[in-house]
Amino acid sequence: MRNQINIFNKINSFKKKIEVDGDKSISIRSVLLASQAIGKSQIFNLLESEDVMHSLKCIRKLGIVYKKHNNYYEIYGRGLNGFETNSNKILNAGNSGTLARLILGLLVNTTDSIKIIGDKSLSKRDFSRVTEPLKLFGANISSNNNKLPVTIRGSNFLRPIKYYEKLGSAQCKSAVMLAALKTPGNTQIKAKKSRNHTELFFKHLKIPIKINKIKNFDNILVKGVSNYRGFKYSIPGDISSSSFFIVLTLLSNNSSLVIKNVNINESRIGIIKILNKMNARIILKNKKSYKGERIADLYVKSISKFKSINCPENLNSSAIDEFLIIFLVAARAKGVSSFKNLGELNKKESPRLDIAVNLLKKIGIKVKRERNNIKIFGNPNLKLDSNYEMKNFRKDHRVFMTSCIAALTLGGKWKIQDSDSVKTSFPHFFKILKFLGAKIY
Repeated sequence: MRNQINIFNKINSFKKKIEVDGDKSISIRSVLLASQAIGKSQIFNLLESEDVMHSLKCIRKLGIVYKKHNNYYEIYGRGLNGFETNSNKILNAGNSGTLARLILGLLVNTTDSIKIIGDKSLSKRDFSRVTEPLKLFGANISSNNNKLPVTIRGSNFLRPIKYYEKLGSAQCKSAVMLAALKTPGNTQIKAKKSRNHTELFFKHLKIPIKINKIKNFDNILVKGVSNYRGFKYSIPGDISSSSFFIVLTLLSNNSSLVIKNVNINESRIGIIKILNKMNARIILKNKKSYKGERIADLYVKSISKFKSINCPENLNSSAIDEFLIIFLVAARAKGVSSFKNLGELNKKESPRLDIAVNLLKKIGIKVKRERNNIKIFGNPNLKLDSNYEMKNFRKDHRVFMTSCIAALTLGGKWKIQDSDSVKTSFPHFFKILKFLGAKIY
């Protein structure tokens, strides 16, 4: 099979230290914000995944020069009006919803038509959630039934807006914030809690922003600016990439792992809070602050007994990319774990909630599903000894990596297709697995 791997054995115990690749969300934002700065920006530990490489290719098509050095990238920004946008340019976002949605926010002031395209998976995702608020600024946007390709023609006469973001989508919120930079006056955003990397980056760049935090929402005010200067930034390790090795360690006998220099931004560590409620006891050491982000080393040890969880809904947004791997732990927990209002999972690269239910049933776990709520009936003695195959998951990188962790911790003989999907977010995934002792064929 094309791009298929085979895993026939569980991983042996290990005691190791690792570092994971740079944070994908921050990497993409750093590239886009550097493209709009005046002068040179230097970005260290930039994630060299397909999503980030597509970001670099897109800004190059828009006239922005960048150079790769040994351990950093230099990007030469030309300001908020510096894109070269002659008509009929086509920007390929690949698999990256973050890139496709955020770059639309940067294109609201171009008066030439720019088309955004993506791969088959991205082309099935909803873009109305970002195109509708961007139209309010004055941009003219057309789409294929609210899906890619999306064509945008901006305006020289942008106006600030008031926007109510109800989904908890950092991509939608960030696209509006980036567009707001190019308007005269103040844009007001009431946003359901979600990742706040863009807000922290704005503060680092001294872009005028005010944030008033209330219970479930943030009130954000962004003032349009004339320009901001280039910057230096070092990308911390990705908590989403770390999650696979956290669970690998938790489910492997007599194992321990230290993951160095990981981003533990409060809006991203839902997985640690959830797993610790399930008896994981993940410890954060050597905490420090960097440009507003929080960074720490993660200390993880294997656990023999997991508790079920009634997962608090207020942790959904901060663990939205990690629920697949969390479900794997729930499968080994004693009792019934409940998760509610996870409809956003089916708006990702694949219908992840649907796929998660099918995967759990495939490995013999009872699941009850009611629309966007699921209950997982855990089996603490779960061991697999049959043959399993994972395919037809739209090349979703997180489905692929979760399947690998299931194979390495639960047993059985697995065939998992689309191994090249890891290039989307985590090109060193296999290298680290093999360093920990995994046998992959």
